[in-house]
Amino acid sequence: MRGARRIGPLVFRDRSGHSRRGRDVKLLSAVVHAIDWLNERVGRAVSWLTVLMVINVFIVVVLRYTLSVGWIWMQELYVWSHATVFLLGAGYTLLHEGHVRIDLIYREASQRYKAIINILGSLILGGPLIYLIFDRSLPMISRSWDSLEKSAEAGGMPGLFVFKSVVAVFAVLFGLQLLALFLRSVETLLGADDDPEYLDTEGQEGGI
Repeated sequence: MRGARRIGPLVFRDRSGHSRRGRDVKLLSAVVHAIDWLNERVGRAVSWLTVLMVINVFIVVVLRYTLSVGWIWMQELYVWSHATVFLLGAGYTLLHEGHVRIDLIYREASQRYKAIINILGSLILGGPLIYLIFDRSLPMISRSWDSLEKSAEAGGMPGLFVFKSVVAVFAVLFGLQLLALFLRSVETLLGADDDPEYLDTEGQEGGI
């Protein structure tokens, strides 16, 4: 065992190696907590848009079926609000493990197995997908800002260029939370070996 010495049936850890690993874990934890804090605050703030959506839809329905009037911008407003909640709340949902997953094996697996699956998923699936979304959205956003694009509908919402920018913000926030998931999984693997300074060679942790 690297960084350890054997005395009889016990294996003692090298304290210097253990402390170095402890510092690495603390650094990873600090980065993860910062990202978690950011998406937690963004998710809570964006959730208030759902209240606006409910009020908006209620007004649109009342006006349409009681006064037979309506405005395109009000109809687009709740569509844009819904999309904004979905995009900016995606990182928050990942933080709280709210996305749909097939977990027939994952749910009952060990923490180490889950960490390995999360690392592979982040590297092979999540990371490349988020990078592709971010990279492909930049030209679209740039063109939209150059023309100060607005809704194509007469009487529609202005500022479509701002709304399109939400796609890039989504990629950044979700990508950061994906990074946090990756780092948290690495942290789990780093701390999965054994915290005590010695191990029983038969695989049981314990003290003298």
